Amino acid sequence: MEKKKTQIEEFERNIYDIYDSDSIDYQVKKGLTEDIVTEISESKNDPEWMLGLRKNSLKIYNEMELPKWGPSLHELDMDNIVTYVRPKASMTDDWRELPDDIRNTFERLGIPEAEWKSLSGVGAQYDSEVVYHSMREQLLEQGVIYTDMETALREYEDIVKEYFMKLLPATEHKFMALHGAVWSGGSFVYVPEGVKVNMPLQSYFRLNAPGAGQFEHTLIICEKNSSLHFIEGCSAPRHNTINLHAGGVELYIKEGATLRYSTIENWSKNMLNLNTKRALVEKDGKIEWVSGTFGSHITMLYPMSILKGENAKSEFTGVSFASSNQYLDTGSKVVHAAPNTSSTISSKSISKNGGNTTYRSAVTIMPQAKNSKCSVICESLMMDDLSRSDTIPVMDVRNDKADIGHEAKIGRISEKSIYYLMTRGLSEEEAKALIVRGFVEPVTKELPLEYAVEMNRLIGLELEGSIG
Repeated sequence: MEKKKTQIEEFERNIYDIYDSDSIDYQVKKGLTEDIVTEISESKNDPEWMLGLRKNSLKIYNEMELPKWGPSLHELDMDNIVTYVRPKASMTDDWRELPDDIRNTFERLGIPEAEWKSLSGVGAQYDSEVVYHSMREQLLEQGVIYTDMETALREYEDIVKEYFMKLLPATEHKFMALHGAVWSGGSFVYVPEGVKVNMPLQSYFRLNAPGAGQFEHTLIICEKNSSLHFIEGCSAPRHNTINLHAGGVELYIKEGATLRYSTIENWSKNMLNLNTKRALVEKDGKIEWVSGTFGSHITMLYPMSILKGENAKSEFTGVSFASSNQYLDTGSKVVHAAPNTSSTISSKSISKNGGNTTYRSAVTIMPQAKNSKCSVICESLMMDDLSRSDTIPVMDVRNDKADIGHEAKIGRISEKSIYYLMTRGLSEEEAKALIVRGFVEPVTKELPLEYAVEMNRLIGLELEGSIG
C-alpha cells in the first residue's frame, strides 16, 4: 500500500491574532534618534540620571555591531520601528475600568480568570505601558512590593537606582543598549527578608501595534531567605511587518532565597524576539528557570545564572517549538563563581515543516569554584526531513575539581512509535501529538496546572493540521 506523507498545515492562532485597530493614544515617530529617546524620557518624567542612562545607552547602541553569530537579523530596520506606543488606557486595579477592546483582549487570553483562581497579583502591559496592576492585600501587609517600573522609579527610586541595569549593562550587546535607550513598562518586585509568597505573581505583555517594539524591564529582588514564583506571559497578533521585542529581566536572589521564574512566550511569526534575562544568586540561594518558547520569526534567548555565593544553585528547564519560517536560537548560560555551586540545564526543542532550532549554551567554572557540579542535557525532536536542529554547547572549566556532564540527543520522530500507536486506535495526528506531549512533559510538569494546560494547548495549536 502506498504510504501517504503527512502534511501539517499552519494553524489559525485564533485568540492570539485578534488585533485592536483603535487602541493607540500616542506614539513616537519611527526610528531611533536622541530626540526620540529624550521624548520618551520626558513623557515619563524620568529623573536626570535615567535620562543620562538612556542617552549613554543610545551612544553605545550606535557604536556596536549586530551579532555575527546566530540567525540573520537583516530584516530588522530600526528606521521602521516605533519604539514607544501609549495605549488609550490609564493604569488601574479594576479590569472593568479598562477600555472594552483592551479588556476583551486580556479576557480572551484568560488573565483575569487566572488572577482570580491562582495568582497573588497581576500586571498587564499593552504595547509600551502597564494598564492593569493589582496585588492581594495579604502581600501588602507582609511588605511585598509589586508594581510597574515607572511607579517604582517614582516611589522607590533609591532601590531602582541601585539595581537597574547593573546585571544587564548596555555594553552587554547591541540590543541591551537599545533596551537601555527606550525601555518602557515592565515589573518591579521586592520580597522582604524571610517572606514566602505562596501563590505566584504574573506579568503579561501584549504587543498590539504593527511595526512597534516592546522594551519592558523586569526587576526582581528577593531578600534573604525569601521565596517567590513569578510567571511571565507574552503574545502579539500577526502583522505583515516586522515587530521587535527586546525586554530585559534582572533577578537578584539573596542568601538562602529561592526564585522560580516561569515564562510562556507565544509571539506572532512576524516578531523578532531578542530578550535578555540574567540572575545573580548569592550563598545558598536558588534560581529555577522554566521556559516555553513558541511563535516568533526569530528568537535569541539564553537566560543566564551567575552563581556568586557558596552552595548557590541554578536549574533551567526549557522547550522551544519551531515551524516554517521560524528560527529559534535558545539555550542557557551559567557562571559558577563560588565553591560547591551546582547547576542543571535541561533543554528540549521540536521542529517541523522546515523550522530551525538551535540549542546554544555556555557553562563557565571559575578557578575559585571548587567542587562545583553541572549537568547539561539537550534533546531535539524533528518532525520531518525539512526541519533542522543544531546543538552548540560550550564548556569552559578553569579548575580540576569540578564535576561536569553533557548529553545531547537529536533525532526524528519515530515512525515505528507512530505506527504502534495507530494500531492502538489513534489517528496519525493524535499519535504525533501524544509523542510530542510526552517529550515536553518534564517542562509542563514544572508549571502550575493552569499554565501546563496553556502550554499543552499551544503545542496542540502547533501540531494542528490535516493528515493527507
